[in-house]
Amino acid sequence: MISAIQWIRQGAAAQNPEKFKFDEKEYERINQITSDRLGDAKFDLNAAQQEQAAMDLDSDSETEERDNNIKDDMEMNANDDGEEETQGADPQSFMNRKDLAYYANPEEDPYITLKDDEQELAEEKEELEVLPTDNLLLAAKTEDDVSQLEVYVYERSAENLYVHHDIMLPSFPLCLEWLDFHCGEKAGQEGSGNYVAVGTFEPDIEIWNLDVVDAMIPQTILGQQPGTKNKKRSKKPNDKYHVDAIMDLSWNKQHRNFLLSSSADATVKLWDLTNSTCVQSYKHHKDKVQSVAWNPVEATAFITGSYDKTINVLDARVPEKVTAWKLHSDVESLVWDPHNPTNFYAATEDGIIQYFDVRQANGSVGGKPLFTLQAHDGAVSALDVNPSIPGCVATGSTDKQVKVWNTADNKPTMVTSRNFELGHVFSAKFCPDAPLELAISGSNGKVHVWDMSSNAGVRQVYGQ
Repeated sequence: MISAIQWIRQGAAAQNPEKFKFDEKEYERINQITSDRLGDAKFDLNAAQQEQAAMDLDSDSETEERDNNIKDDMEMNANDDGEEETQGADPQSFMNRKDLAYYANPEEDPYITLKDDEQELAEEKEELEVLPTDNLLLAAKTEDDVSQLEVYVYERSAENLYVHHDIMLPSFPLCLEWLDFHCGEKAGQEGSGNYVAVGTFEPDIEIWNLDVVDAMIPQTILGQQPGTKNKKRSKKPNDKYHVDAIMDLSWNKQHRNFLLSSSADATVKLWDLTNSTCVQSYKHHKDKVQSVAWNPVEATAFITGSYDKTINVLDARVPEKVTAWKLHSDVESLVWDPHNPTNFYAATEDGIIQYFDVRQANGSVGGKPLFTLQAHDGAVSALDVNPSIPGCVATGSTDKQVKVWNTADNKPTMVTSRNFELGHVFSAKFCPDAPLELAISGSNGKVHVWDMSSNAGVRQVYGQ
């Protein structure tokens, strides 16, 4: 399945991505990360072993006898194998194998055909090239319990969509957020980068450099600080890092060093990307926080939605001042209206879309919706607002339908509805460089780019 997708605008990616360089410095980073994660795993393993030991207390003697028998059998088999290998060993062979040989000079080996010459390097560079007219499209994919981030290149003129490279992820991915602010070891560099923050079932947020191919470790990790492998990660919510799955992410495009994260630990955290630390923690919800988003105009205002059936609007500078809306169902997604920045759309688990104006709030109590729309028969699991066309909204649902709505004058009407055979629809995103192109993904593990201008209903409502 593909649980999340994200467009990257034209020109944001490096035209010639660099290959990951595995040196001593990178080895130390990898060792540090794996040691920290191993520390958490050891604590969990010890806890499980202690629990199992308590359950098996009455059958220790029987277990010990069985293990001893198995150990004796393994030692006998090992001795037999060792004698056979010794008798058949050839001192001139490689690794005691007669059918293996090696060449002191690799150039003499007929099976080594790859030559590090200029022609092959040029061919590889051409294959990895991303043109300024190309869009990148990210897809968080899971197949057979293996999760990865697939980085697609979309060549619009040729209608070609292909995987450029991929990145292995530590756990099932839940959300993606693109950003251009240099972080980690590149923090402080001038100009813009090309990064993606990934939220998974793990409590840490990984930020990967998309301009590096075959990367083995993220650019930086937002969470429990490295070097704490001997300390057990607290499961109690705190002000420094998340302790449960990362549900959503939002990058501040005006204050580019700030990233918001919402979590199943019922907290929202504000991260400073210059030093990868949490600078503020918000605890205004009582259940999982499913959605978070910065306002597109007011740089310090943001919105959150939770399984406690509430939506909250806050100012990061005055976190104790909260305006709340009470809903009848769990929040699935929240999106600000870029054409009316004081308004936002809310999608819920019962298939309803509501449209609110924050100015109609009465103190700390949110006002009534401007409209309520029964959009789908199932949960509205995908919601996006067209950044170029006012009143153009796309929704997707577990009912497998993708719908386009015209919400002009706060009187929503359905423009068209399609089933693209993608299974349950989990994500739908408008392309930032082509207003009528919509990327869709779902439970069957495929990505589809829909040119909505091919639909007669869309052409009739939106013209060209």
